[in-house]
Amino acid sequence: MSVEAAVQDQGLVIPLIDFSAFLQGTPAARAATARALLAGFQTAGFVYLRAHPIAASTLRAVFARSAAFFAQPLAAKDALRLTDAAANRGYLRQGRERLVDARGAQTAAGAELKESLEIGREPHDVFRNHWPAADAVDGFREVMMGFFAECQALHAQVMSAVAVGLGLPETYFDAADVFKTNAGQVRAGEHSDYGSITLLFQDGRGGLQVKSPSGTFVDATPIPDTIVVNAGDLLARWSNDTIKSTVHRVVEPPHDDDSVEVYPARYSIAYFCNPNADSVIEAMPGTYADEADKKYESITSGDYLYQRLAATY
Repeated sequence: MSVEAAVQDQGLVIPLIDFSAFLQGTPAARAATARALLAGFQTAGFVYLRAHPIAASTLRAVFARSAAFFAQPLAAKDALRLTDAAANRGYLRQGRERLVDARGAQTAAGAELKESLEIGREPHDVFRNHWPAADAVDGFREVMMGFFAECQALHAQVMSAVAVGLGLPETYFDAADVFKTNAGQVRAGEHSDYGSITLLFQDGRGGLQVKSPSGTFVDATPIPDTIVVNAGDLLARWSNDTIKSTVHRVVEPPHDDDSVEVYPARYSIAYFCNPNADSVIEAMPGTYADEADKKYESITSGDYLYQRLAATY
């Protein structure tokens, strides 16, 4: 199976995967696509997906509601502020979030130059989302939760492909369903993501950079009608580090006109995928030779995520 490169620079190769071949292809095509996706996670930690099932019209609606939300006065957004790290729901103004790496060390960037609205699944027994008033952003809740459901389905499909690529049953991850999502606009320093995978929907401005094997940052330029998918720290741990969670950052995109002092906002929607809180994360079969080869102790997804979030806010 020939795989096109979405990014190829400084030793970093991020594959461009036709995901329809996994969703609708023959058994051979599905297996080949799964292997290509896994190889991208094992070498770059990132892949681009094209021919994915989320419609362009859905994404236009989500980006429009996102822009309308962030265009509100700060006081209106602050009324929905995040107050509980365990909940990980609500509005975060610029400078509120501190990104940390998998070892718990704060990145050099310190507080982040971004604002975001964190959204989780509904209904939830303990936590609730903080929604703008219906007359403030028309259809915001309905559009976002519909998008949530589509991303949840895509997450399950990507994890099925990872399982097939690893030679595991396609249903290996089915007992560890998604339980959280976050949507917002970002401009963020060096970091890796905490969960299993992240689905990133970019606008056309760009700004995402991925750290190459040589240590330089390479532009992950937006490609129309694709989704950038990266492996998170939890999936790396789950795979006994056979899958990479690669450091990345968001910078101000390059400009054609240096005379302009203020540039349009960069918007992106990120769906952060995590297993159920009580799922036990331990090295997957085939990623270690014996017990001594396991790099990490078992931990529940909820405990791991809470440790990371507590260091973030």
